[in-house]
Amino acid sequence: MTKKTLAAGIIVILVVVGAYVLISGSSDSGNSDDADVAFAAQMVPHHEAAIEMAKLAQQKAEHPEITQLANNIVETQSSEIETLNSIHDRLTKGSDSGDESMGMSDSMMGMDMDMAALETADPFDREFIDQMIPHHQGAIRMAYAVLENGEDQETKDLANAVIAAQSKEIAQMNSWRTDWYGSPSPAGGVPTGPTGMESTDSGDMDSGDMGSMEGMDH
Repeated sequence: MTKKTLAAGIIVILVVVGAYVLISGSSDSGNSDDADVAFAAQMVPHHEAAIEMAKLAQQKAEHPEITQLANNIVETQSSEIETLNSIHDRLTKGSDSGDESMGMSDSMMGMDMDMAALETADPFDREFIDQMIPHHQGAIRMAYAVLENGEDQETKDLANAVIAAQSKEIAQMNSWRTDWYGSPSPAGGVPTGPTGMESTDSGDMDSGDMGSMEGMDH
């Protein structure tokens, strides 16, 4: 083998190795934020569904507590949608990020609500509670999932806020349902993780916590 041939062979090897390193690095960087991107992408329609339910409650609620809860959901989750879109754009840099699924079913995410049943429900507030609790449970499972698998701190901060606020709201709704209709929601209580079942405890809030919802953060 001549020196010229040997040098050419070495160059080819170096080019191949360099290309492999670049491709591998690009693949790794593309996958590192997958959980965060999926959370941001899927929580937006999740919030939009909650807002749709809440706007209906603004019109049809029978108790002022439900009206206030609905007002808070519309205001806070509209703001969170802006944050989620900002996170998504930052992590994807505006590019097509491919698969943006968290790998959870509609039922696990609480996205199998029935708007037609809610619109005609009597009493409305009981049906609203029975549909909003599973929806909140789904958001909490999604938040736990991104805390386990995500890397982005802003996303994790938002996930922690979702868990804290919506756990409290589940307890409040179950307490209201018990006071008004004699029992907590059959949906149960607060989920314990991304795939775990919801707790059977409907909440441990005392009557002093059952007052105005004004000022609650999501």
